[in-house]
Amino acid sequence: MADPRGFLRYGRENPVRRPVQERIQDWKEVYLDFGKDKLTVQAARCMDCGIPFCHEGCPLANLIPEWNDLMRRGDVSEAIRRLHATNNFPDFTGRVCPAPCEGSCVLGIADDPVSIKQIEFEISKEASRRGLEPVVPSRKTNKKVAVVGSGPAGLACAQQLTRAGHSVTVFERAEKIGGLLRYGIPEFKMEKSVLDQRIRQMEEEGTVFVTKTSVGDLSADLVGASAPDASVISAAALRDDYDAVILCIGATLPRDLPIEGRGAGGVLFAMDYLKQANLVCEGLLATPAVSAAGKDVVIIGGGDTGADCLGTAHRQGAKSVVQLEIMSKPPQERRSDNPWPTWPRIFRISSAHEEGGSQMFSVATKRFLTDDQNRLTGLEIEFLDKTPDNFAPLKDRGAKTAILDTQLVLLAMGFVGPEKNGLVSALQLKLTERSNIAVDANFMTGVDGIFACGDASRGQSLVVWAIAEGRACAAKADAYLMGETSLPAPIIPGQVALA
Repeated sequence: MADPRGFLRYGRENPVRRPVQERIQDWKEVYLDFGKDKLTVQAARCMDCGIPFCHEGCPLANLIPEWNDLMRRGDVSEAIRRLHATNNFPDFTGRVCPAPCEGSCVLGIADDPVSIKQIEFEISKEASRRGLEPVVPSRKTNKKVAVVGSGPAGLACAQQLTRAGHSVTVFERAEKIGGLLRYGIPEFKMEKSVLDQRIRQMEEEGTVFVTKTSVGDLSADLVGASAPDASVISAAALRDDYDAVILCIGATLPRDLPIEGRGAGGVLFAMDYLKQANLVCEGLLATPAVSAAGKDVVIIGGGDTGADCLGTAHRQGAKSVVQLEIMSKPPQERRSDNPWPTWPRIFRISSAHEEGGSQMFSVATKRFLTDDQNRLTGLEIEFLDKTPDNFAPLKDRGAKTAILDTQLVLLAMGFVGPEKNGLVSALQLKLTERSNIAVDANFMTGVDGIFACGDASRGQSLVVWAIAEGRACAAKADAYLMGETSLPAPIIPGQVALA
């Protein structure tokens, strides 16, 4: 039973970030230790609702009221067990998830919601400190499964199938395992030692990892995605060698900006920029091919990827940074058309925004300006009229323009689906209207024994959704291989059926 008056006694308290001038000098995580006493108080704010709507907000259906109360009572061991019952990697989500569960917290109707993400993070941190025990399968089947891609969906799917007793091999075309977790998320948001600890746990359980290996073809749409010395395995060989193949290849095609001057030197996709910075932090690259040091930087796109670029540019020593968003500035509080328990579309700032730079809203880009050697010198922008209530930009734009001096523009405008060359083409997979891999309710593509999950089939989404889909897909693949499954899995709504 939760503290019946905890939410009345205590207010919400968030973790404190390290001083800006300290943290931009390194790549370490930005938060200070929260403290056990504070954690117990925050856990006591959970109301233990009869119908916990936080479950509705969380794609993994985490047992939030249960482990909140366990932490309030100091039963950390059981809290760790309950947390891992639904989430393979709470140490990832506790750091990078935007916490849709908090947006659905019942306490949030009239007060600040429970600090669910922070409590999850502290539980996972204690689990890591104690050492992550491998869950060795009690039986071994004679089934072999190939998982292509080692992002959060691929890792979750592989771990579940290994624990079901199958022989699982994860193929990754980059230098190291992790996908988006390693090459997209900056070190200051999640230190890669966290990821490495999970990979060691999975290896101890029996999962096999193969890096620098491209499945299907090396003529990928995304330049620089594969390791320079990557080998190739054909799609046909993979199908012959494995009883099931699961595609967790992500939605890696970035949305481009085909305006005048796009070919200028100094215009870069955000993920290419972030990968270089992460390779330097990993010690795999001496210096990034493109650095923000001493430059006026413009980031086009106001989402999390743009914020990651912002924090990276600060640490590289950018002269100035401006982040552009085509949408209008969100309100400070929920509006009437955005009621609880829907995700609150309100104005937020990340740790990177605290560190400097500026944001501009309701701005469209018109053209890149270059010198006689086609080097980027500026960006012409256009200020839009106020946008309507749903934050969508108006088609009728205003005529007011301005020029921003810049020597580096980072395109962080989202993604348009998985790469179509290579594996998708070789397997002749069907696509949805949004250019994602089409799957049925069992995560099966139109090819027998070939599954897909995560961003590859769902489209660009959150790490927590990728883990949820990986778990759900593993259960479906296990049932396909064995006729039944005992793997627990969240219910994933909205799967796109094949026509």
